[in-house]
Amino acid sequence: MKHHSKAAVVRNAPAALAVLAALLLGGCFGGKTITPSDGPPTSPEVNPWNVPEAVPKYEPRSKYGNPESYVVAGKRYYVSDTAQGYRETGGASWYGSKFHGRRTSSGEPFDMYKMTAAHRTLPIPSYVRVRNLENNREIIVRVNDRGPFHSARIIDLSWVAAVRLGLDQQGSGQVEVEAITPNAGTQAVDLEPMEPARPLPATPTAAAPPPTPRPEPINPIQPGELSYLQVGAFGDLGNAERMAKRLRNEGFPQVHVRTANVRGQMVHRVLAGPFVNESDRSAARNVLASRGYETFVIRDTHTPSPASQR
Repeated sequence: MKHHSKAAVVRNAPAALAVLAALLLGGCFGGKTITPSDGPPTSPEVNPWNVPEAVPKYEPRSKYGNPESYVVAGKRYYVSDTAQGYRETGGASWYGSKFHGRRTSSGEPFDMYKMTAAHRTLPIPSYVRVRNLENNREIIVRVNDRGPFHSARIIDLSWVAAVRLGLDQQGSGQVEVEAITPNAGTQAVDLEPMEPARPLPATPTAAAPPPTPRPEPINPIQPGELSYLQVGAFGDLGNAERMAKRLRNEGFPQVHVRTANVRGQMVHRVLAGPFVNESDRSAARNVLASRGYETFVIRDTHTPSPASQR
């Protein structure tokens, strides 16, 4: 057995640490772009439209993924001391099934079903608002990884985040990224979906068995009772108001933003309606679905007054 002196071990420590840092930073490296071996999940576990946005809260810098600088493909990148004031416009891409479950630069496993992203220089973790410049859709994501290492792109999104922004089909697009920096001591909890995450329907096949009858709701909406279609639920009021405005511009005049307290977190719901019968509600739901909006029915607990319509 070969023995090393303590002095030799100490001399080699910086090199070993550098290698370890490179390995951790390279959690999902390899050009996180859509390649023939990457893409969306074959059988999605959840409906992307039921996944809540990331809720900004103060978090200390991660133990991993925040060196002063690091090198990828011969280029050195310098990690920022703070995300405060960051705002940039550029390309966005996304990564999915190829990297699902792999370790990110923060040490956390990559989950394509969560609202996360990769950025080259923002501190890990950070929270950013990402706006698709083509359709003005916005989401809030948590940065927990490094990338993309492509000069034309500034951020890599999880598959779910790409779906919500409308970037999943084309693979990339132009976005505006703006940092959200909560003050130290700010606490928040991640929002849960307004209803349990629903699996996307599987592609039917000739040999597929007949679907299991769906059980009746315990407390169904009765004929004549008012109901709404929830089109979105946001932790950020501005995002909810922008969606409501977009819906009105698309020809849906009866759109409201209603705020509720869910586990101590304020949730801003975008509601279409109210509807007094199922046929009107179903017709509106079909039109919304044709325009890419996922909705579900909720019972009316109080009809918004004119003053509450935003």
